[in-house]
Amino acid sequence: MEIYDYTVEKEESGIRIDRYLAEKDSGLSRSFIQKLLKDGQITVGDKTAKSNYKVRENDRIHLEIPDSSEPDIVPEDIPLDILYEDEDVLIVNKPKGMVVHPAAGHYQGTLVNAVMAHCGDSLSGINGVMRPGIVHRIDKDTTGALLVCKNDTAHRDLAEQLKCHSIRRRYRAVVQGNLKEDEGTIEGPIGRHPTDRKKMAINYKNGKDAVTHYKVLERFGQATYVECRLETGRTHQIRVHMASIGHPLLGDTVYGSSKNPYHLEGQALHAMILGFVHPRTCEYMEFTAPLPEYFVKLLSKLRK
Repeated sequence: MEIYDYTVEKEESGIRIDRYLAEKDSGLSRSFIQKLLKDGQITVGDKTAKSNYKVRENDRIHLEIPDSSEPDIVPEDIPLDILYEDEDVLIVNKPKGMVVHPAAGHYQGTLVNAVMAHCGDSLSGINGVMRPGIVHRIDKDTTGALLVCKNDTAHRDLAEQLKCHSIRRRYRAVVQGNLKEDEGTIEGPIGRHPTDRKKMAINYKNGKDAVTHYKVLERFGQATYVECRLETGRTHQIRVHMASIGHPLLGDTVYGSSKNPYHLEGQALHAMILGFVHPRTCEYMEFTAPLPEYFVKLLSKLRK
């Protein structure tokens, strides 16, 4: 069971409880919150909340989300592009269109299904049955290097490196427009979009600190090829940050234009370099995932 507790601030007073909760960074949609209200899973103080209740300063709001029955996740013999493997870690080059771990609507064909078949029982279990081995994620339509942990010791060590921002991550992206500066830094907390819960946004109220550094690699007039370096790893971070300065990624119809002149299947974003200290040997290791074919073709078109 998931439990959330909130105390209403003065400036939040007077809005409906479903809107108040949807604006919190819990990932809950207003429709799901309405269902919880109907089922009596939300209380204000010691009273069950009604759907039309407007929150007041110092209200103590408590949510309980019952556990849902999770489907069995089965291994699937899906080919993997393996960059490196040993007894502790597995580095894969994730293809475009593959979801990293199972979730509603995606219980098959994920990277987890593939690594379960490849590794058998040799996967960390810290993140639960739906995410064995997964210590970080990249989006469905983002390609490139992804780290998988084969035991809990390795998982704990690498999760701490992620937390301390010591893992080296370099992405390649093609953004719309011509960036004015040759390099720059974007700082802006990222959280759920206040009205569209499927999107992320710069959110100064409920967001988490996020920092992205970028460097121009090549200019094409109406587009720019860049390298992005992450200090933090928030959901959709590069996509949100580049869009926030007026340069969304090509092919990103969520944060950019609905027009897709290059007929891309999702954003032009590739996790190219991944570097970390090995949890067993304590040696620094770095891996490069070559640009996928679609990305190479896109650059070729832009150069003409």
